[in-house]
Amino acid sequence: MCDTFVALPPHTGGAVVFGKNSDREPNEAQALEYHPPARHPSGARLRCTYIEIDQARDTFGVLLCRPFWMWGAEMGANERGVVIGNEAVFTRMPTVREKVLTGMDLLRLALERAATADQALETITALLHDHGQGGRCGYRDRRLAYHNSFIIADPAGAWVLETAGPLWAARRVTRRAAISNRLSIGADFDRAHPQLVATARRRGWCRPSESFDFARCFSDRFMTFFAAGGRRRGRSLELLDHQQGRFDAAAAMALLRDHGPGEYRPDGHLLLDRICAHAANPLTRHAAQTTGSLVAVLHPQQQQYWVTGTAAPCTGLFKPVWLEGDVLPPDLGTPGPRCDAESLWWRHERLHRLVLEDFSHRLGLYRRDRNRLEAGWQQAARTASGRERFALTQKAFAQARQATEEWIQQVSASRPARCRAAWPYRFYWRRQNRLADVRWHR
Repeated sequence: MCDTFVALPPHTGGAVVFGKNSDREPNEAQALEYHPPARHPSGARLRCTYIEIDQARDTFGVLLCRPFWMWGAEMGANERGVVIGNEAVFTRMPTVREKVLTGMDLLRLALERAATADQALETITALLHDHGQGGRCGYRDRRLAYHNSFIIADPAGAWVLETAGPLWAARRVTRRAAISNRLSIGADFDRAHPQLVATARRRGWCRPSESFDFARCFSDRFMTFFAAGGRRRGRSLELLDHQQGRFDAAAAMALLRDHGPGEYRPDGHLLLDRICAHAANPLTRHAAQTTGSLVAVLHPQQQQYWVTGTAAPCTGLFKPVWLEGDVLPPDLGTPGPRCDAESLWWRHERLHRLVLEDFSHRLGLYRRDRNRLEAGWQQAARTASGRERFALTQKAFAQARQATEEWIQQVSASRPARCRAAWPYRFYWRRQNRLADVRWHR
């Protein structure tokens, strides 16, 4: 499950601002990587997660946040300033589990092939027509399959694209938008599959006397309810509107860290109804851990990205990245299914999982230091140019690594827990640690 949003001028200070939390299984490590532009041989084929398709002649350079086991990505951006995030949605159309593209494949293919948001929309809908969508989308839960919605943005504007099997509807964003694991487009779409309305009427989902509403006609109400996207989407829109006219990168990061009003306990609620998501049980909050976060600030002449490369943005740091010259430091590593000391994602998990044992107290030990570091990078990013940008990226990742090690020592010294989590929650996380060979709790 996930949350994605976008804000356009005049809702912002002049840029298009995009953000996404990628919520997946707690041990589903996510790689942060850059693939440079490339020219491919004529007739080349491309292996995606489950199927092979024709490769494009030329592909753009792309920054990806990619679950380690799949080809596609949860979110990302390309060198032309196109940024996309996708969401699982549950619809009444049949879900195909074999020989199709996943929603994450569709996202990456659009980033590699499209120079604008309009082109990305056309790329995804064409691929839907040619190859279909679905696939087994869970990491350990191989039963999980779904359709997809997307926010597609560039410096000129944004689209919400929502799908149901091969069918789709798209709405151009006029001010701000948010999507959260449920269909949100009703009758207010600007483009649609030519058979969208006819299919709903033929299947009896829209009576002749009723006006057509995409979300009402095509939503699987049972799965949509338990995905709890309505509350998260409402909270995203509330926070977007609270910063109307001044929504910026810092506000986007705060939104992605939001747990709702009041003091938060990750063991204290049943459904996935918080934007900053924390896994807690195998039934209603398993594919419910934020495993990566991305913020994009898109000006026509310059695009800036802020990435965690780690789980739980409340416990980690957003670092600045530009898609020019060198993009990422070389020492981030590529995570896999088991805990390791070499990858950025798993290094941070030691801090994340220690904080979970006594969430409010332990996060409070270093929250001010986290905010101070990010504020310094944001100030430096406003005036950085040319080579200064990659130097700032390197500095930020290095400082984040050092700070993480210091915070691990600080948090470890606070044992035993002052406010111990409920036993089902502790049992759930002990099991996750065993599955990924996480050893620091032994």
